[in-house]
Amino acid sequence: MARCIFHIDLDAFFVSVEQALSPKLRGKPVIVGGDPERRGVVASASYEARPFGIHSGMPLSRARRFCPQAIFIQANFPRYIEASAKFMAILADFSPCIEPLGLDEAYLDATGWEKTYGSPQKLALAIKERIRKELKITASVGIATCKVLAKIASDFCKPDGLLEITQGEEQAFLNPLPVAKLPGVGEKTEQTLKHMGVTTIGGLASLPSDLIKRHFGATGIVLHRYAQGIDERMVEVPGESKSISQQTTFAQDTSERHFLEVNLRHLCQEIAAELQSRNKQAKCVALRLRYADFETITRQITLKGASNANQVIFTTAVQLLTKALQQQRKPVRLIGLRVSHLAGEEKQLQMFDYKTEKFERLDKAIKQIRDKYGPSSIKTGKL
Repeated sequence: MARCIFHIDLDAFFVSVEQALSPKLRGKPVIVGGDPERRGVVASASYEARPFGIHSGMPLSRARRFCPQAIFIQANFPRYIEASAKFMAILADFSPCIEPLGLDEAYLDATGWEKTYGSPQKLALAIKERIRKELKITASVGIATCKVLAKIASDFCKPDGLLEITQGEEQAFLNPLPVAKLPGVGEKTEQTLKHMGVTTIGGLASLPSDLIKRHFGATGIVLHRYAQGIDERMVEVPGESKSISQQTTFAQDTSERHFLEVNLRHLCQEIAAELQSRNKQAKCVALRLRYADFETITRQITLKGASNANQVIFTTAVQLLTKALQQQRKPVRLIGLRVSHLAGEEKQLQMFDYKTEKFERLDKAIKQIRDKYGPSSIKTGKL
């Protein structure tokens, strides 16, 4: 029996949550990220803002130049985490086999469960309606016999779309698509394929496997199978997460230290908010940098004591960034942060470690203020 795999993706998630809470924002160009008068980057943009060239990772100042009529909103990550938890709970009512991918998307194995609703599309419509009714936001759903096809289908039909690729239609759907639409094909791989005369997924699928392996190794073989509509990966229900990570890719490579720190602060806020929502502490902080020439490095530090304090994570990340920039003076295209060695709130107290405890109390106080007076009522100087 063919599998029935869904990929459900919430549309413009951060913006959609804000529009659900403030309906007057609907239908307008809205950008989540902060004050364009200060340094920062776009975290999410409404579909009304995107025709102006606005995209995630773009500096807020540039976004305002491209779309001066846009409404800029400070990000509120605890609010988004809460909406994400409700989203996952809705999916759990339709199938026990769910694989979350970040806050706003997930795979769902509906094999057998779709019969309850009569067809995969009817099941997808029921999921979309629950999300619309309970979260007041829209979702796009891709349906296929494997994960990679379901993911491509949901991307293809955004926003608020539904697309099913039935068994036997895989190649007809994939062949004409640009090769960059295939998950795993980045800019460097795309350029290499272009030099080989390959611009479509169908072109990649038709290449001899030995040629693919010679140019791209084992990763290329996986991409080759994806291009042929073959993906045997199972939908994996996650266990206890061993790490939390966030990253952002810049529209333009940069060596500007302050801009890198602003983005790092943004990532730290996301990670700290998720740690705190899960009542977790992290013992290890790792920084990831990808340079303009695609060289990628990872540097990490083990903390003296586990913490979920935003300032502790940020201070540690800045130490790693400073050292990395001293060692490599090259433009950066991607910055990422990961915390690991997670534990519960109970931890061994470090004698005389008053600062960490103070920062944790500060985060709780800031959260209470933002919950009462709004996300922009208090924020750090860097943001």
